[in-house]
Amino acid sequence: MIGVLAGLSGCEGAGEEPRAAPVAAAPGAERPAVLFVGTSLTAGYGVAPEEAYPALLQDKIDSAGLNYRVVNAGVSGQTSAGARSSIDWLLRQPVSVLVIETGANDGLRGLPPDSLRANIQAILDRARELRPAPRLVLIGMRIPPNYGQSYSRQFEAVYPQIAKANDAELVPFLLEGVGGVAALNQPDGVHPTVQGQQRMAETVWRVLEPVLREAEKTRAVSG
Repeated sequence: MIGVLAGLSGCEGAGEEPRAAPVAAAPGAERPAVLFVGTSLTAGYGVAPEEAYPALLQDKIDSAGLNYRVVNAGVSGQTSAGARSSIDWLLRQPVSVLVIETGANDGLRGLPPDSLRANIQAILDRARELRPAPRLVLIGMRIPPNYGQSYSRQFEAVYPQIAKANDAELVPFLLEGVGGVAALNQPDGVHPTVQGQQRMAETVWRVLEPVLREAEKTRAVSG
């Protein structure tokens, strides 16, 4: 992951307007939604929409016989503050599972970890106001020590701490096995290739699948 912040600066630098990914949903709007809120990593920067890891997870969901539709609300260049500001609009639709991937651009800009913590907490608090409240999945991020080891440790610690405090499932690191691997990243060295997106989908699926199965059981009992 060394050099990731420098690479990000070239693709999502200050002054760029965040770019929203097409909101991709599987056919059948009545199916419970799995909403992905995220950055360019979720939006699928540099790959086709159907090659981004949320779309690949839709394929896994369908293959597993689970009744959900994925909604990709990833936005390139978005910080955790931007995700927080958009959450009210995103949660106008019923959401069964909320997956939050944010913070990479906070780390790029050296924003305070306490701000990252507060923004993620506000998103989770807003989600819990829904009835029924969605299941929560938080995707962790790590950063190289460009701003010092202390900053990196504080930044990375936000994710497990918030997940534990909010009974959210945690994907420890979205780019596990991808970050820093040249063959799995585009020429910018930051954004995953199609193969990198596939690896990310596997990483998220290990945590997401049990959440979806449990939510489906709960729905069957209550319905």
